[in-house]
Amino acid sequence: MNQRPAVAVLGLGAMGHAFAANLVKKQFQVAGWNRTRARGEDLAAAGMRLCDEPQQAAEQADVVLAMLSDGATTESVLQQIMPTLKPDAVFCQMGTIGVEATDRLIAQLAAARPDVVYIDAPVSGTKAPAENAQILILASGDRQRAASLEPVFAAISKGARWLGEAGAGSRMKLVVNAWLIAMMQGLAESASLAQQFGFSTDDLWSVLEGGPLAAPYAKVKLDTIKGGDYTPQMQLTWALKDAQLALNAAEDQSMPGLQNIAQLWQQAVEAGYGEQDLAVIYRFLTGKE
Repeated sequence: MNQRPAVAVLGLGAMGHAFAANLVKKQFQVAGWNRTRARGEDLAAAGMRLCDEPQQAAEQADVVLAMLSDGATTESVLQQIMPTLKPDAVFCQMGTIGVEATDRLIAQLAAARPDVVYIDAPVSGTKAPAENAQILILASGDRQRAASLEPVFAAISKGARWLGEAGAGSRMKLVVNAWLIAMMQGLAESASLAQQFGFSTDDLWSVLEGGPLAAPYAKVKLDTIKGGDYTPQMQLTWALKDAQLALNAAEDQSMPGLQNIAQLWQQAVEAGYGEQDLAVIYRFLTGKE
């Protein structure tokens, strides 16, 4: 589609704010809503229509992007906007809300508004990639009926992987985040052991660099540990939430490693590290300020 659809962004936290900013920059008609209105005031100054209620943002939108904190919040907002959505609108759920909440929302929308297309599309990436439109979208649902999403995805991401029926995206997101969480814990422990042996994070990366273990994410987090600035790209609290969602969805599938990490990260959150970047688990493990 060449014509830009009107877009509503519900939830202007780190990721939603980045989505809205990129859409405004690329001259989409954008309405936004956030429970804390101040979070969107800079976007209003840039040309976004900032609304006091989610219904006001969604009622004129061809595409609604929801990037909210959890399943309960997303469900509440969907119930509010459902009667006011345009015929044949696309509702695109992009937060990490887990399998149970995703399936419940899909069923609710199908029962109440079968004309509205539900696209399940959480993202792989954090704050900085989102700001630079470099996230990957894990999309699922009826792509043909959601053609109006294509220019929106092009404006906010480096691309989308379409994974099947609605709900598949949220399932893959839990798989990806389980891997990310395990990698972060392993990296923190390895950096801690390196430090004990007298090696720096630069020394560790110099051995990894150029080899099969040299994940770019590892380099970013080693630099975070080196600099000691844990300004969040992804808060430890949200990473812990995602670990718990994965464990809940796994049901009888044994995941002892993730279970142990979740217990440890819960201790770190209770110790006051929750609002910092998840790499702060290194500081929790070592006690180093």
